[in-house]
Amino acid sequence: MEDAGVLTTSAPSPTRLTVLSGPSGVGKDAVIEAVRNRSAHVWLSVSVTTRRKRDYEIDGMHYTFVSRAEFQTLVDAGLLLEWAEFAGNLYGTPRAAVQDRLRAGVPVLLKIDLQGARQVRETMPDAQLVFLAPPSREELRRRLVGRGTEDPVTLRRRLAHADEELAAEQEFDVTVVNDRLERAADELIGLLAATPLVAAPARR
Repeated sequence: MEDAGVLTTSAPSPTRLTVLSGPSGVGKDAVIEAVRNRSAHVWLSVSVTTRRKRDYEIDGMHYTFVSRAEFQTLVDAGLLLEWAEFAGNLYGTPRAAVQDRLRAGVPVLLKIDLQGARQVRETMPDAQLVFLAPPSREELRRRLVGRGTEDPVTLRRRLAHADEELAAEQEFDVTVVNDRLERAADELIGLLAATPLVAAPARR
């Protein structure tokens, strides 16, 4: 029984990290944008990368763009939750920002590739791994070719890597098929809403 006149508060329940992965061209960025437009409370972790910034990208919003030397400093200091190299570029997730928001009870969404998802599985076994799948491999190839953002060599590398990622679908906890953007976003929002690690105690 609580003492009269004494106001008690409880700390927010920690939440479960949700990782979104899938092959290049499957539409991860579009689905995430739709999720954030509908659920502003979801925090999207911003990865650091050595990749060259594309024209439409904003530093600090889509990625934090750094040099290889700066990236290596983060690795050496143990400041990345995961990191991987793909197509000659390095990508990584800052550890502290993710952990701080999870402890505060904020739903955290992390977009990374297959290598990174596997690392998160090792370092944070409670994380929820979501695989974003295309309706078909043929549709994925059409989307990749249609983007026109890569040279032919990089495109061939991405197509080959996509086959590896599609084969790894069974390693994930949940699969969301991006056949329609709105439907896929709604499904991901539902998964994010069901990620508390500890249920809030009932008040008596």
